[in-house]
This record gives sequence, C-alpha cells and structure tokens, in this order.
Amino acid sequence: MVKAIETVPAVIEIDDDRMRELIRPDASLQKLAEGAVHSEGAVYVHEDDSIIWSDAHGNRLLRWSERDGVSILRDPSDYQNGNAWDLEGRLVSCSSGLRAIIRQEHDGQWQVLCDRYQGKRLNSPNDLVVKRDGTIWFTDPPYGITEPNQGYGGEQEQPGSYVYRFDPVTGEMDAVITDMLRPNGLAFSPDESRLYVSDSSAFNISDGYHHIRVYDVVENCSTSNGRVFAVINPGQPDGLRVDHRGNVFTSSQDSVQVYAPDGIRLGKILVPETVANLAFGGHRRDRLMIAAGHSLYAIDLDTHGIQ
Repeated sequence: MVKAIETVPAVIEIDDDRMRELIRPDASLQKLAEGAVHSEGAVYVHEDDSIIWSDAHGNRLLRWSERDGVSILRDPSDYQNGNAWDLEGRLVSCSSGLRAIIRQEHDGQWQVLCDRYQGKRLNSPNDLVVKRDGTIWFTDPPYGITEPNQGYGGEQEQPGSYVYRFDPVTGEMDAVITDMLRPNGLAFSPDESRLYVSDSSAFNISDGYHHIRVYDVVENCSTSNGRVFAVINPGQPDGLRVDHRGNVFTSSQDSVQVYAPDGIRLGKILVPETVANLAFGGHRRDRLMIAAGHSLYAIDLDTHGIQ
C-alpha cells in the first residue's frame, strides 16, 4: 500500500464556533502526492476510492490511489482544468487548450461537447459543475489565451468572460452570468437554489476582484440578483465546494476558508501551498481533497459534501 508522503496535525483557525462542528479534534493534514506543476480540478472516483486531478500548467491529467500512488492518465491533456462526473458516470472536463468542454466516453475516447457560443470560440473553460438535471454550468475566463502555461494562446472572440449553461442532450447553450470580470470556480447550494461563483480577476488585473458572488437560480436555467457573498483574503478564491449544510469551502492563498450560508467566515484549514481547488472524497464524502501548489492533500471532516 502507498502511504501518505507526510502527515501532520491540522492547523485550524476558528473564527466562529460553528467551525468546531466541521473539524475533527484529532484531524490531520495528509500530503498524498507531489510533483505537479500546478494542481487543479480534483474529482473523486467512488468506484475505487481514487482521485483524478489536473496538472493544469503541466498539461497532464493525474490519478492518485492509496494502492497505486500517482499515475498519469493523459499527457498531454490539452490543459484540462476543472473536472466533474455527469449523470452517466462519464468524466466531463474543461479544456483550456481546446477552448472547449470535453467528455470521456465509456469506451475511453474523448469528444468535444461545446467550443463555441453564438458562432464564436469560447475563451478557455476553467471550471464546471453538473446540475441534477444533467446540464453543465461552466466558467470561461481567458487564462488559456493570456497565460502561456495555461493553454495554446490565440485571440479572444467572446466580448467578455461569462458563466454558461450547456445542455448536452439538446446542445442548447446560454450565457447565464455576464456581469463578472473573471469567473473561475463555481458550486451550487445543496438545493440548487443558489449558484456561488468566484472572481479571481485580481490575479492579473490591478483593480480586479478577489471575492465570491452568489446568484439566485431562476427556473433551473438562469440566474438573478447577483451580489457579493464574501471577499477572500489573502490571495484570490478559485475552486469552491459546498457541504450538505450549505457551508462554502473555498480555496485561498494560505488555506481552505469556510463560510456559512449567511456569508460569515467560520475559519480556515491552513495548507502549506496555495490552494487551487477542492473535492469531497471518501465513500461518505467526508474527506476533503485539496489540490494545492505542486501537491495533493487530504483532511477528514465532520461534515460531508455534495456534488
């Protein structure tokens, strides 16, 4: 069996007593793997208790399991970033290189699901979530165009950076959020009545944002009433996940930060590398998998995730 590279007592900052209900008193932070250029897009595989994640800047798709350690699933991966499972158990991914949403079929082959909106190429899809009705909601900042280690470059054809809703059955696609500067990570509330979206524009725009916005979901297919949910410091928010109580777990420069549904920060789970993305793993979804820096970390919680 492959053991964790390192296990240390978890360092938790408590801002609100509700945080104590989420963290086990004896919690430890495990470093499971290292060697990525930039870890991103973690997704849990229930069938074999493994984790698939993107080496987003290394242009590879990686897998970790306790039995096998680290293996390479795709190299090159066309700069895959966010990953999720669809309702048929197929891996759906953002390809910043192809500027597309792609899906791995049951025979192992990858196909492009969508790469254009209103006849123009997408920017570079970054993160996605599959709704209970099977639709794919994804963010489309231009990082695969503007950053040389995140894609193949090119010209931006879309007038902005939007959040889209794509129906893989009908092929219908709509821009559901158009008022953000650099939408990045996203996650639904447990009842899917709210959509949380991080804005990471402060990454390379001097007067950009480092906050999470929340939108009301209207008739399961559009959004309204966008407002700031939380401002994240230090650094910028990236990937997001939500637990069954509606708490928002977000990446940040120094930690996984946890916010209650009312927007109050409950606390931090400190991580020694900059956190980029998250996934709830384990058969009970109570193990938080953390894609950070060059590595993959895990911590067991007293709550369980959704999606």
